[in-house]
Amino acid sequence: MTRSLITVFLLFAAQTVASAGQRPADLKLHDISGKKVRLSDYRGKIVVLNFWATWCGPCREEMPMLVEAEKTWAARGITFIAVSLDDSKTEANIPAFIERYHIEFPVWTGASSDELDKLRLGQGAPDTAFLDESGVIVARVLGEIRRKELDERLDWLTGDRKSPPPAALVDHM
Repeated sequence: MTRSLITVFLLFAAQTVASAGQRPADLKLHDISGKKVRLSDYRGKIVVLNFWATWCGPCREEMPMLVEAEKTWAARGITFIAVSLDDSKTEANIPAFIERYHIEFPVWTGASSDELDKLRLGQGAPDTAFLDESGVIVARVLGEIRRKELDERLDWLTGDRKSPPPAALVDHM
C-alpha cells in the first residue's frame, strides 16, 4: 500500500516538473464576431479551454454545467473559453447554441482536429484543457467533463499548489 502511494506521488511530482518545462499553448482563431483572437492574449490568467460542437450530444449535456461553473469561478479570476469545432456546414448553428445555453464567456470559432492535435487532446468532442498563468496546459479531460473534475483542477490551480495536482489526464472517450 505504501509503495503504491509513493509511486502515485512520484508520478504527480514528475508531471508537475514536466509541465514546468513545457511551452505555452497557443491558438489563433476568431471570436463569434469574426475578430482574430489569440490564446497568448490570456497569459497571466488561468484558462479553461473547452472544445465543443453544436452537433455533439455530450457537448450539449456538459455546456449548462460549464455555464454555471463559469459564474462561480469567474469571481476567482478564471477565464472560460468555448472553442467551437463546427465546420462550414454547421457553423450557422453556433449563435442559436450560444443563446440556448446562455453562454456569456468568449466563444471562438474556426477550430478543427488540427488544434486538438496541437494541444494533445482527443479526436472528438468535447475536450477540455486547463492552462496555468503561463499558458501551459496542466490538465486535460477528454470527453464530457464532470463538475467534480472541473472543480478539483481549478481548486488546485487557484490554491497554493503545494499538494499533488489532480490527474493530468482524464479520458472519458
